[in-house]
Amino acid sequence: MTAFIVRRLLITVPVVFCALSLLFVLFFVLPGDPVETLAGGNERSLTPALRHNIEVKYGFDKPIPQQFLGYWQRMLTGDLGRSFKSDTEVSTIVGRTATASARLVFWALLIEVVIGISAGVLSAVRRYSFLDGLTTVSTAAISALPVFVFGYLLQLAFGVFGGQHEWPQWARFPVQNIGPDTWALGVIPTGSQWKYLIMPAFVLASVSTALLARLMRATMLEVTRADYLRTARAKGVLERNVILRHGLRNAMIPIITFIGIDFATMMGSAVLTETVFNWPGMGSRLTTAIEAHDVPVVLGITLVVVLLYVVANLFVDVSYGWFDPRIRSARSDSK
Repeated sequence: MTAFIVRRLLITVPVVFCALSLLFVLFFVLPGDPVETLAGGNERSLTPALRHNIEVKYGFDKPIPQQFLGYWQRMLTGDLGRSFKSDTEVSTIVGRTATASARLVFWALLIEVVIGISAGVLSAVRRYSFLDGLTTVSTAAISALPVFVFGYLLQLAFGVFGGQHEWPQWARFPVQNIGPDTWALGVIPTGSQWKYLIMPAFVLASVSTALLARLMRATMLEVTRADYLRTARAKGVLERNVILRHGLRNAMIPIITFIGIDFATMMGSAVLTETVFNWPGMGSRLTTAIEAHDVPVVLGITLVVVLLYVVANLFVDVSYGWFDPRIRSARSDSK
């Protein structure tokens, strides 16, 4: 297993290199003037002398290959540069936004796993029942509903409507911002913080939960027809143990793949949810940086997202062996 993990980590090196190199090419070669951005976005005030000073300061006067080498030298030493717009260290921006996104994604993923897996298993076990039909219809409806529409509906219901009709305080929720930003152990909301968290977490988890429930149902239906489950029932194993210990564990391979990739996707692309609720995460900050042609911020956040995808894939591969002993045996035999 150690050799397997080392090999997977070595594979990540060319992946990260290619991803960030491609971004460098896109932002430094395609049309767009970072010098104008650094000058405040006002082309009229950009005198030749000011342009020359900015180009010399940031190295834009050098050939593209030399800029590329300098870019990777800074990356390898942990220097992500400074924002063109705010002149803030990119590492500070990335750290702040990644923390906000991680807290939101943690709870969204928890909602997704608990509700999605439970609904999928129950739907498969009670096939063609009312619960199965309700799960199928509701997941199809949620999957078809745009995230920003669902977010605005929740804001209207529990924010605006609840305030207008004097609902109890526990049933009213803020519709914007991150709140007091008070957390226990880094991820547990304290005080009124949970009120700011609950709606964006449910919105972020909505589509993924629906997809996970449908995937769980399909996988469990396939597993329940397997011979080893019929054998377990014939031996007198309780139905609950047949489903949870034998069926569910063997059905988790595609589920783990989905959850692992979904975690990295949520971290980097929760743009709509973060925008609707004004949550200061990586997705919304990345969008702002792209619009402003703030290259260092874009590259810094992208680096984090790429690394998250790599770690998620590594976690998925390693977890296969825990859920399916046959994979562990195959790896041992290959040695």
